Amino acid sequence: MTTDEILGILELRFPNAHCELVHQNPFELLVAVVLSAQTTDAAVNKITPALFEAFPTPKALASANSKEVEAKIRRIGLYRNKARSIQALSASLVEHFDGQVPQSMKELTSLAGVGRKTANVVRSVCFDIPAIAVDTHVERIAKRLGLAKVGDSVEVVEQKLKRKIKRERWNRAHHLFIFFGRYQCTARNPQCDQCPFASFCKKDKLEAYRSQKKS
Repeated sequence: MTTDEILGILELRFPNAHCELVHQNPFELLVAVVLSAQTTDAAVNKITPALFEAFPTPKALASANSKEVEAKIRRIGLYRNKARSIQALSASLVEHFDGQVPQSMKELTSLAGVGRKTANVVRSVCFDIPAIAVDTHVERIAKRLGLAKVGDSVEVVEQKLKRKIKRERWNRAHHLFIFFGRYQCTARNPQCDQCPFASFCKKDKLEAYRSQKKS
C-alpha cells in the first residue's frame, strides 16, 4: 500500500484531525508543546489558560517569579524542569528575537527545551511550513506500518517519512498519524480488529525489538 493510499484511508477515518493543544498564537503553542512532553495534550490544556492569563507574553513569563510559574503548571509531570525551560525559552525570545517566535529550525532549536519535534510542530501549525513532527505516536505508526525500521532513531524516522510522503502532505500526515495513534493504533491494546492495515502491520516485530532492547 502506498503512502498516498494510507493517508487517504486515514483522512476518511479522521477527517477532523488537528493540533489538539489549545493556543492563540505561536508563543502559546511553543510553550504548550514543551509542556506536553511525557504528558497528554488534555492535561496541558487544563493548565495553560491560567498560565497564559497570568503570563501572556514572553517578557511576562521570562520575568515571572519561578515559584509562581511552577504553581501554574504543578498538575503536570516534571513541572519544575518544564517551568525552567519555558522561562528560559521566553528569555531567549525576548533577548534574541524581540519577543517573537522565529520560524527557522536553527533558531527554534536554539531555544531552551525546544528540539526538532517541537520546532516542527510550531513551523507546521503556526507558519504552515511543510514539516513532519515525530512524536511517540508518529514514530510508532511509522514503524508499525513499515515506513521506518524498528531500530530507526526519531531523526531517521523523520527523514524517511519526508522521503516517502509527498511534501504537500507532510503537515496533514503529521496530524493523521497522531490521531490514528492516539485513538486507534494505541501503544497498548490497539484496535487491530478494526485496522485496515493489519495485513502488513509490524507491531509484533516492533514489540519484540523493544523487549529485546530492554533485556
